[in-house]
Amino acid sequence: MTEEQITKLFQVFDQSAEWLQQALDTSYLDAFIETADNMIDGNRVRVEDGVPTPLVVTKLTNLYQQVDYHQMEATSIRKAIQMVMIKATKVDQIQAIHQITPDTIAYTMGYLAIRLVKPLQQVRLLDPAVGSANLLTAVMNQLQEEAHEQVAGVGIDNDDSLISVASISTQMQGLDVELVHQDALSELPIAPVNLVVSDLPIGYYPVDDQASQYLTRSASGHSYVHHLLMEQAVNHLNPGGFGIFLVPSGLFQSPETKGLLKWMQEHVYLQGILNLPGELFQNEAAQKAIMIVQKQGAESHQASQVMLGEFPSFKDPDAFQKFLAEVVEWEEHEFLPEHK
Repeated sequence: MTEEQITKLFQVFDQSAEWLQQALDTSYLDAFIETADNMIDGNRVRVEDGVPTPLVVTKLTNLYQQVDYHQMEATSIRKAIQMVMIKATKVDQIQAIHQITPDTIAYTMGYLAIRLVKPLQQVRLLDPAVGSANLLTAVMNQLQEEAHEQVAGVGIDNDDSLISVASISTQMQGLDVELVHQDALSELPIAPVNLVVSDLPIGYYPVDDQASQYLTRSASGHSYVHHLLMEQAVNHLNPGGFGIFLVPSGLFQSPETKGLLKWMQEHVYLQGILNLPGELFQNEAAQKAIMIVQKQGAESHQASQVMLGEFPSFKDPDAFQKFLAEVVEWEEHEFLPEHK
């Protein structure tokens, strides 16, 4: 992976999206989706009713020829798309709930996942709030590089634009990902998975009838969507499978904690909660943690010691690496057969 390649691919994405944004009178994000689809389709520019004009088609075709994403590493492609999403967030004023999971957090979640699925020959993972698939593909790439050749993913999202970006990203990266465009809390037409990784959206779920099917629902009024999604994700885990969730640090301090804890006690083992450094968030209320749970059943068990802690500053690499080493030692001792 080279920064030069990432920058060049981003520049092609960005310039072509700006031309199409003007030509099609659309959002920057939708223009990017159009241009990326063109590139996937052999750099052929789609024209409808004379739009874009022949001049723009020629400019786009020449621009596309300046880069060949087929010759790039998956991680480089993902990073270029991530840069597009960062710009789209600003230009189109995309809601915070739809913003990407930062790489520092995505890599940390992937690093935690590597040893949890190490005994498996094949890994199939799910993100029920996949968005543009930055987190899902980052973790899949890590698993492929560090532990497994056979890694498949499933992503669910009900946002048209974001699921389109996820499709572009997974196709360009050459990853085996099944994407489902629907409400993740309705019935999912997917097979069970070994692992869940998800940056859970925070807030209330508006469809009370749908929420009524879940044990983590609120006793009255709207239910927390992050509680419901956690339960839904675990429902689609194989017994003994792991869920690695990005959750509010104050997850167990809300009025709905009682129902969440009751469900957890009956269906999962809470194996760890690791608070992320406060410096990553605008204020204390926005701080998040990585939570590790294991679905009950098969050979699953409650860890003899629940991993609790707080990551040191990412700006202190020595302290950060030391903390990661302690987490890895805990994972190997608790969950890998050769260490038992």
